[in-house]
Amino acid sequence: MSNLINQNMMEAIDWINKSDNIYLVSHVQPDGDNIGSLLALGLAIKRLKGNVSIIKVDDIPSDFMFLPNIDMIKEQDINKPIDLLISLDCSDLGRLGIGKEFALKANIVINIDHHISNDNFGHINIVSPSSAATAEIVYDFINKMGVLIDKDIATCLYTGISTDTGSFTYSNTSYKTHLIAAELLKTGIDADYININLYQNRSMIRTKLFIDSLNSLETYLDDKVGLVMITQDMLKQNNAKMEDTEGIISFIKGIDSVEVACLLKEMDQREIKVSLRSKRYIDVSRICSKFNGGGHVRAAGCTIYEEILDAKKLILNEIISNFR
Repeated sequence: MSNLINQNMMEAIDWINKSDNIYLVSHVQPDGDNIGSLLALGLAIKRLKGNVSIIKVDDIPSDFMFLPNIDMIKEQDINKPIDLLISLDCSDLGRLGIGKEFALKANIVINIDHHISNDNFGHINIVSPSSAATAEIVYDFINKMGVLIDKDIATCLYTGISTDTGSFTYSNTSYKTHLIAAELLKTGIDADYININLYQNRSMIRTKLFIDSLNSLETYLDDKVGLVMITQDMLKQNNAKMEDTEGIISFIKGIDSVEVACLLKEMDQREIKVSLRSKRYIDVSRICSKFNGGGHVRAAGCTIYEEILDAKKLILNEIISNFR
């Protein structure tokens, strides 16, 4: 970790120690790294000072309801004073949803993230694109705070790292990732329990949506590009929620010929969330940046404010142009 990041961590810890009203927040459409990092740091600060609030900005997917102290994430009163706000796993203020209002009101904002597209919106920025997950950075941060990482904190960190590395299979997984995972396992966490909840707990509703979605699979460029669209009608037909799309893009990416997997999710008639994954050589963050999105070289996302078929044409044209 660079000297600048170490210096910023020490400054951030100083602010934590001298602040009374501390709030934590992360991005909308929460994932495992988002929630794991929030809970881990929230528990650490609670043990250090006893006073911390975690802002709920969106519904929590059922996949993560098993995490310890999940009820710490709840709606907060914006009218209360905010000495310090810590943003986790979010590349810009716009992705914080209602949390942006809390950030704008806060006296000091600390920005902890691992996305290469992070715009350094904090007063203190702890941004490490080489880290596989924000939970990796939080692990180092908690150690510098001098707080013991117990089973509850370790469970949350392990969940964050596991989900953002595809259970340690993505190219962002480094030797440090495994070293941290080993230290977390030493605390006595139940890795089987975590893995069953994360990867072996698919509901029948999610299974039926998964099957339905594969019927809409389209491929391009001699099957190098795989694309699936999830519409609101598909959700209604399967009595499913958008969170039930989890796992679809990984399955598409797992097809042997596919280099780029694309999932389009119809949030509203003219609001399409796009997720991209690549295997070896296409930089999907570059593609998503064309639509004001971002992420990582092998995993990125954006929002296109068009009807889904128009959004499909736009993103597909951009994907194909990157193969040339």
